[in-house]
Amino acid sequence: MSDIVNLLGRIEFREPWMLWIGLFAVPVFLLSRSSTGRVLFSSLALLPARSSSWRTRLAWLPDIGLALAAVAMAAALAGPRVVRGDTHIEREGIAIMMVVDTSGSMRALDLARENRELTRLDAVKEVFIDFVEGDGVLAGRAADAIGLVSFAGFADTRCPLTLNHASLLQIADELEIVSERREDGTAIGDGLGLAVERLRAAKAESRVVILLTDGVNNAGVESPLQAAELARSLGIKVYTIGAGTTGMAPIRVTNPLSGRSELRSTPVEIDEETLKAIAERTGGRYFRATDADALREVYQRIDELERSKIRDRLVREYDEYYGLVLALALLAAALSWLSRATVFRRLPC
Repeated sequence: MSDIVNLLGRIEFREPWMLWIGLFAVPVFLLSRSSTGRVLFSSLALLPARSSSWRTRLAWLPDIGLALAAVAMAAALAGPRVVRGDTHIEREGIAIMMVVDTSGSMRALDLARENRELTRLDAVKEVFIDFVEGDGVLAGRAADAIGLVSFAGFADTRCPLTLNHASLLQIADELEIVSERREDGTAIGDGLGLAVERLRAAKAESRVVILLTDGVNNAGVESPLQAAELARSLGIKVYTIGAGTTGMAPIRVTNPLSGRSELRSTPVEIDEETLKAIAERTGGRYFRATDADALREVYQRIDELERSKIRDRLVREYDEYYGLVLALALLAAALSWLSRATVFRRLPC
């Protein structure tokens, strides 16, 4: 009994104003009492001697039942519930914007594996997917909000910060090296600046940019150091990666005369001094990746970044009782109508 009293004392309502509907119980009772079932006589003398039976004494029960059903219906609409408890979780997470170079030089094959021919961009995409999902060595970033910016001659947001990593990785997998000459170039400053703007409104305590390029800034409006200064002013760390070798690198091209695919050595250059300066100004680090294994090691080291603890208070959990109360309302109404049609039937109908 004490448990029931305790439970009743803990009940609250989701929509307490709905309880006002319970006032309709009064007109429901009065209408039920005044319903058909009375015969008019010109004189009381015509009636037989008054007899009192349990049916006549309890004839009001169906009317009360309907009134109680109306009250219970109002209580069900109000949404009775009891607090089960508050759930808190702690998760570690940071906001990360990945900035990837998609200029023509990313066709170089110097990051390929021994048994597979991969362009620099293909190698970067593979490692980035493992970085986000995890592969046994890389732990994955399930709790992180991650976005993606690509740049060549122009910078473009491919995916804003999101926890929907499936969509993010699909977009990353579809990244392609620019094919038109007018779109080619290496706008490092614009790519970094766009990523910083995307991180500006992020609420995570730790915000990070991972910038990967294989070239020298030669396009765009914003200089890399201006973008780095903006990142520093907002407390955003920038980790820079110089991908590929310097000097000569093999690139697969199509011979315009024969139409055959062939390898050619092309001069490539990485502005390591600028990448180091960006990292130093923002409190990040510069990494060098000259082959596929080194690139994976870079991501493993970045995977060990500090993680900010985010304490989330989840929605309060309730045990809902509207279904039970609704069932009681329907049961009371059904019993009232059934008893009025049988035991407490009124004549004439």
